[in-house]
Amino acid sequence: MLNSDIGTAARVFTALGDETRLRLLMRLREGGPLSIAELSEKQPMTRQAVTKHLHVLLKAGLVRASKQGRQQVWEMAPEKMKQARRWLKALVEKPE
Repeated sequence: MLNSDIGTAARVFTALGDETRLRLLMRLREGGPLSIAELSEKQPMTRQAVTKHLHVLLKAGLVRASKQGRQQVWEMAPEKMKQARRWLKALVEKPE
């Protein structure tokens, strides 16, 4: 991991460090892309709260949003997750 990546890595791991956001990512992985209404189903929180969590994930680069008609639809952005895996590997393995 380069020192220039540390800020980005911190945002990603901060976003991943919340149980609600992890649940949202799991829902998107299993059935995405999904609308706010679909993501809010069976959640013990309001749509506004779900939206706030999605915006944290968006800022970290872990999800993408697009418009489909009048709805905003969310999906995972797997590139950041793959990058997070590389960061974890770099932290665990010593360079030769």
